[in-house]
Amino acid sequence: MASTEQLMIGGGPKYVQMQSEAEAEAAPSDFPSMASSFFSFHHHNFPGGESPRIFYELPKATIVQVSRPDAGDISPMLLTYTIEVQYKHFKWDLVKKASQVFYLHFALKKRKFIEEMHEKQEQVKEWLQNLGIGDQATAMQYDEEPDDETVPLRGDGSARNRDVPSSAALPIIRPALGRQHSMSDRAKGAMQGYLNHFLSNIDIVNSQEVCKFLEVSKLSFAPEYGPKLKEDYIMVKHLPKILDNAEDRRCCSCQWLCCCRDNWQKVWAVLKPGFLAFLKDPFDPKPLDIVVFDVLPASDGNGEGRVSLAKEVHDHNPLRHYFRVTCGTRSIKLRTKSNAKVKDWVVAINDAGLRPPEGWCHPHRFGSFAPPRGLVEDGSQAQWFVDGSAAFEAIGLAIEEAKSEIFICGWWLCPELYLRRPFHAHASSRLDSLLESKAKQGVQVYILLYKEVALALKINSVYSKRKLLGIHENIRVLRYPDHFSSGVYLWSHHEKIVIVDHQICFLGGLDLCFGRYDSGEHKVGDHPSQIWPGKDYYNPRESEPNSWEDTMKDELDRLKYPRMPWHDVHCALWGPPCRDVARHFVQRWNYAKRNKAPNEQAIPLLLPQHHMVIPHYMGKNKEIESGENSDYGNHKDVRRNDSFSSLSSFQDVPLLIPQEADGPDAVKIEPKLNGFNPLHDLHGQTSRLSRNPFFFGKCKIEPLIPDMPMRGFVDDHDTLDLQSEMSHMKQTGLEVSEKEWWEIQERGDQVASADEMGQVGPRVSCCCQIIRSVSQWSAGTSQNEESIHSAYCSLIDRAEHYVYIENQFFISGLSGDEIIQNRVLEAIYRRIMRAHNEKKCFRVIIVIPLLPGFQGGVDDSGAASVRAIMHWQYRTICRGHNSILHNLYNLIGPKMHDYISFYGLRTYGRLYDGGPVASSQVYVHSKIMIIDDRTTLIGSANINDRSLLGSRDSEIGVLIEDREFVHSSIGGKSWKAGKFAMSLRLSLWSEHIGLHAGEVNQIRDPVIDSTYKDIWMATAKTNTTIYQDVFSCIPNDLIHTRVSLRQCMSFWREKTGHTTTDLGIAPNKLESYKDGDITGTDPMERLKSVKGHLVSFPLDFMCKEDLRPVFNESEYYASPQVFH
Repeated sequence: MASTEQLMIGGGPKYVQMQSEAEAEAAPSDFPSMASSFFSFHHHNFPGGESPRIFYELPKATIVQVSRPDAGDISPMLLTYTIEVQYKHFKWDLVKKASQVFYLHFALKKRKFIEEMHEKQEQVKEWLQNLGIGDQATAMQYDEEPDDETVPLRGDGSARNRDVPSSAALPIIRPALGRQHSMSDRAKGAMQGYLNHFLSNIDIVNSQEVCKFLEVSKLSFAPEYGPKLKEDYIMVKHLPKILDNAEDRRCCSCQWLCCCRDNWQKVWAVLKPGFLAFLKDPFDPKPLDIVVFDVLPASDGNGEGRVSLAKEVHDHNPLRHYFRVTCGTRSIKLRTKSNAKVKDWVVAINDAGLRPPEGWCHPHRFGSFAPPRGLVEDGSQAQWFVDGSAAFEAIGLAIEEAKSEIFICGWWLCPELYLRRPFHAHASSRLDSLLESKAKQGVQVYILLYKEVALALKINSVYSKRKLLGIHENIRVLRYPDHFSSGVYLWSHHEKIVIVDHQICFLGGLDLCFGRYDSGEHKVGDHPSQIWPGKDYYNPRESEPNSWEDTMKDELDRLKYPRMPWHDVHCALWGPPCRDVARHFVQRWNYAKRNKAPNEQAIPLLLPQHHMVIPHYMGKNKEIESGENSDYGNHKDVRRNDSFSSLSSFQDVPLLIPQEADGPDAVKIEPKLNGFNPLHDLHGQTSRLSRNPFFFGKCKIEPLIPDMPMRGFVDDHDTLDLQSEMSHMKQTGLEVSEKEWWEIQERGDQVASADEMGQVGPRVSCCCQIIRSVSQWSAGTSQNEESIHSAYCSLIDRAEHYVYIENQFFISGLSGDEIIQNRVLEAIYRRIMRAHNEKKCFRVIIVIPLLPGFQGGVDDSGAASVRAIMHWQYRTICRGHNSILHNLYNLIGPKMHDYISFYGLRTYGRLYDGGPVASSQVYVHSKIMIIDDRTTLIGSANINDRSLLGSRDSEIGVLIEDREFVHSSIGGKSWKAGKFAMSLRLSLWSEHIGLHAGEVNQIRDPVIDSTYKDIWMATAKTNTTIYQDVFSCIPNDLIHTRVSLRQCMSFWREKTGHTTTDLGIAPNKLESYKDGDITGTDPMERLKSVKGHLVSFPLDFMCKEDLRPVFNESEYYASPQVFH
């Protein structure tokens, strides 16, 4: 199937798209067809001889100012004209000298003459052939190549249709001499007349001469890239040789010097608010190179202040005019024709990249690359998903709706993963099938995989890459890093991202891989196979597959071994936060492409999209004109007295504080989105926005509401009003009673049933900020970004009532710890001590895995990695002078448990009907923190140095601050709780402690004793006791040494006849003594008293052992940083 390269406008791809002919014929009809173009040279540069167009309607140009260098000089040729140009929603200013207008005029006339000669030549050739004189006529040759100011012209129409202003029109731009004071006005009128003359012809407007004069290109008017800024030809040296017209790509107009014969090439530079792109020419949409702007260092190291994005470079040769663009690890030297152009470029680039606060080179709160979104109504929305069943369903639905592009980034990806279950009934939901279907429709798929060290991990990314690349040519895959060339062996790419059409993105703890699909039921068995096919029946504590290629073949014996249930949290984002995540992906993709496949044409560079609602925390901006003349100086930072106690100088943007619902500043949410009513779906039917936009049982989905990237370009003054998620309960303000609201979430007002509702949250308007951990090796940045770490510490410091954490690891350090560098633990310790000193109630609840999810029993010879991680976690929690419980106990004694406690999750069930009763830990893989029922942090980052320091694993997360509130209570007092944060906490707690829909009100207040002690802690203690009685499972507080562990394992394996790694198989009958006799009871009867999955974390397990690797274990010689 033939394909063409083109730049899709509006809703299409935001990069060079390979598009089928059928799709090309279905292009938007609002663009006028091109029956003919201006000129016809060089047709071979474009498929089918079509001439590209930049303008699809006529632009408007207005002379706003005429100036001259000397007030006493009245020569028309020295006049300078400031021209304001408008095309659709874009405005920009041009400053042109009269001489440039003359050059443009004569270039157009010259090309018209050459075109006419070419047509006559073709007529003579055809006439001679008809006479039979010869099949070929000698082509007319022109020795003179187009000069530097004139570029080849394209077209296929008749010269008669190209009405270049004749020489009779030229005198109007040479006004007759008159009185000096009227000179400017007459020159202005004369030039306006000339511009109106040639701008009234669509073919002339689309000529390269006019497009260069107007400084426009194929990227100029794509709204997704933001307002139009500076564009022009410049010279570059760092790019590979550009073959066509290479001899014409001179750096200056000198013909007698050889300064240009040193590999400098002329390219078209396009400056946008977020990047600088280089094109072969204005009509070529495919970028040759891109500089994506990123946060610059605060100092250049020489005491000269902050590093500049662009800077002049002086050269001893006066004919050479340079400037340098430095961003991340890149430093590019560029050349222009004059020093004035150098100055213009330097000012424009620095202005685009550094203007605070929206400039991408400016650090934001927590030192993040991205600013907070949603402080004004910009369409920022979020929705949570608990466990893989809900999240995978949503991701599958989003992929099915993809129209242009899909970005996927993961630590591990399995192409054979089913996104819906039972898998027999949803064959089309397999990830490779979904991607193949969309790729065949022309959707471009870009996948970034972590390239693992094969000796250390068995995720086999090379198999995944080959499998994916074999699906379709529209699927591109990069694995990174190359360990040898980069020198990176210990760290990984750990983000889990799916982005669809820049409209919706998913991030959190879930990779698209085996073992992650699960529901709140957390079953331990699946025989016969219905839910988890083949190697998706996964338990890394028992065995890691050596090969992933035969995916439908079981790795574990389902009759003997339980799977390891998987608990995780994911979220979906819409609006500007989604595009911030996409920008992170683009930055990483381009960096990997330059390092792995710099010359591979099939792997393109990507362009980041822009957010038109800016600045986001500087007040509403009603008009964003093109760039350099925009004045942001009148806006003032929003500040509050109770803003963050900063750990960095960038945390000056406050968290949201709920307003009184009936106060004068109460926010009213109207169901209006720039003229589009989101309360009606695409078929005109009313949609219940109290429902979730995705339904994950009956495959129903409400249409996604697109944000409006055209807002704010010229004269759209409408504000972006967001709909209420609870439209039927809309009151004067944003608040409803907590009980009423939560019960409505649980009732049939939503499409999903009550059993499913605990897995999916409401889609609500929020303030969101994307945070991440990246560095030079992972993303090509000039400095480490650890904004996730900063956010954790600052949020904990500002917490008023409670901190709830779920994480795969909990390894952190107190102040003065020279080994562990992250300070999450220190923030928790200080916040607890402050609460104790103030005699206030404060809770810290932490849920982590009972054991690390790696292969091998705790006492096995090959399980040194498991023991090493246990060592660092116990060192953080309760063992030694660096642990938090040790330090708290020294100061406040046993009351420390009133402030902080640790938990795990466990479940049970039969492996099959009539089979043995098995138990397994529910592996906590979520990476979340909820504070005060108002603030939520969700991402991929673990609490350890690997994830938080920025220089190690790459991570991404989002800080979500509620903007919609409900009446609730904390500490027995009235409290305005956020819809997102509180609904997520209630869902998690209900699952963990086994509450039904009607019992949720019991845990409404998270900190009072009746919730924290009587329900939460009591449930954990009861469940722990029952599991110990039935399974004597590992780990537990009764085993303190490896000797006792061996004895316990030996006894129970002999008793049950099973050899599971962590025990967990119940005997057929539980023995008990009654009236001196031994009686046997069914273990399931005892287990009926278990509520939910919550159990106490075993603080005394192996407390008398040193769990660090010893000299005869290979882990002893590895860097300890690998484990923490």
